[in-house]
Amino acid sequence: MINREMINSKIEKRQIILDVDGQEYDVDSIDIKNILKKYDVLSRFLIDEKGLRKSKEMPKSISAMQRLELVDYESASDSGHFRFYPKGNLIFDLIKDWADEIALNRLDSLKIETPLIYDYNEPDIKEQVKSFHERHYVVNAPGKDREFILRFAGDFGLFRMLKDTKLSYRNLPLRVYEYSKSFRYEKSGELAGLKRLRAFSMPDIHSFARNIEEGFHEYKELYKNYYDLAKAMDINFVIVFRAVEDFYYKHKEEIQELVSYGGVPVFIELLSDMKHYWAIKSEFQAIDCSNGFLQLSTVQLDVKDADIYGIRYANSEGIKKGCIICHSSIGSIERWMYAILEASLMKDKPELPYWLSPVQLRILPINDKFCEYAKNIALILKRHSVRIEIDDRDERLGRKIRDAQKNWVPFIMVIGEDEVQNNMYDLKARNGDELKNMSLKNMIEFFIKEQNNMPFRKINLSMKLSRQPVFRG
Repeated sequence: MINREMINSKIEKRQIILDVDGQEYDVDSIDIKNILKKYDVLSRFLIDEKGLRKSKEMPKSISAMQRLELVDYESASDSGHFRFYPKGNLIFDLIKDWADEIALNRLDSLKIETPLIYDYNEPDIKEQVKSFHERHYVVNAPGKDREFILRFAGDFGLFRMLKDTKLSYRNLPLRVYEYSKSFRYEKSGELAGLKRLRAFSMPDIHSFARNIEEGFHEYKELYKNYYDLAKAMDINFVIVFRAVEDFYYKHKEEIQELVSYGGVPVFIELLSDMKHYWAIKSEFQAIDCSNGFLQLSTVQLDVKDADIYGIRYANSEGIKKGCIICHSSIGSIERWMYAILEASLMKDKPELPYWLSPVQLRILPINDKFCEYAKNIALILKRHSVRIEIDDRDERLGRKIRDAQKNWVPFIMVIGEDEVQNNMYDLKARNGDELKNMSLKNMIEFFIKEQNNMPFRKINLSMKLSRQPVFRG
C-alpha cells in the first residue's frame, strides 16, 4: 500500500509570483517589493499564506447580514444552518442564476441531479468518506439496517453516473453540471457565519477529456469563465496556482495566457512531485475585513483518478481508456454571499453590486399627496426590470433618506411638487453622486446600463415600505 504521508513529506515546495509579462519572482526576493506595492491584496495574501496574520476576529458580515434582514441563524436547527429572508434569498438566487449562465449557456454543460444520501458501505463511497476525517452527517433511515450519509460533495452521484455511462471518444470533451446541496460537519469552533457552515450549495462543473492536452484546454476555458464570474461580483481577490513543477514549465506559455487574461500577477506554489490527484489547480481567493482569505472558485486538472472511479471511454480503436477529469467548482453560493458582504463593508459607504441589490431604487415622496404619483413612476420603471420600493411611511424626508442609507439602497429619488410639475427627476447615488434633471426615458436607459446584462429577478415584497413585514423585530 502506498504511504501517502511519507510521499508528501518528501515533496519540496517553491513559491513564486508570475507577472503578466512572464517574469518570475521568488516570494522572498527583494525584487518582489515593487509588485507588492502596486498589488496590495497580493501582499496581504502572502502574509496570510505564511500564517503571519494576527487578527482572527469573527466576520463583520454576520451583523450586516442580520441587520439588513438577509440571513440569520436558526436556533431550532443544527449550528451552521441558516434561514434566508426574502432579500437574502433573492441575492442567493441571483448568484445561482449567474452560475447557471456560466455553466449552461456559456459552457454548454449537461445538467444533472443526484441523491443527497448514500449507503456508507458502498466501497467507493466509503473510500471517499475515509479521507474526510469524520466530517459527515449520518442518516438513520427507518426500517433500514444500512448506514447512510449526507453527501459532502457532488462527486458521489456524478462519478457513479459516469461510471455507468457508455462513453466514446466522440462524446469528449463532456461537461457535466450539478447544483449540489452538500453537508459537512465542520467543527463548532470553525463555524463563522456564511464563511464556513455545515449546509451549503455548490455549483460544480466536471469536464471529461481524452488526454492531458484536451483536459488542459478544458481547464483554461473553465478558468476564464470563473475569472469573469469573480469580476462581476465586485470583490477584491487574488489568483493562486498550485502545480507540479514539471507540468508548470511544460505548459508555462499556456499558464501565462491565463495570467494575461486577468491582467494581474498571480501567486504560484510549485511542487517537486504530485501530492494529490491533480497536476495543476487554480484558486480564486477573496479577502475579507480581517485580512483573511477564503477560496471561492477552483479548477483542478485530475490526471490519475478516472481509472479509480471506473470512468472510461472507448477510443477510436475501441480500447477502453481512463478519462482526464477537470474538477471545478464555481464556489458555494453562501461563501460568495460572504465575500460580497465583506467586500461591501470595506468600502467607505458599504453597498452591494447594483445587480445584487435587493432594492435598486427607493422613491421618497415628501408627503402622502405624492404617493400615487410615485407609484405610477415605480410601475413604469418596474416594467423595465428595476427593483423599487416606495417609502410611503409617515416620516420626515430626512429620516427616509437616512433609512435608505442604512439599508444600502444604491439610488434614491425624491418626489415632490417640482417633479410632478416638470416630469424631471434627480437621482442620488449612495456614493454621493447626483444625476440631475433626468427624464423618465433617460432614467430607464441609465438603469439598463447599470444592470449590464446581469441576471435579474423581481422580489415579491410589497413596493410600499409600510406594508413590508419586519423579520427581525
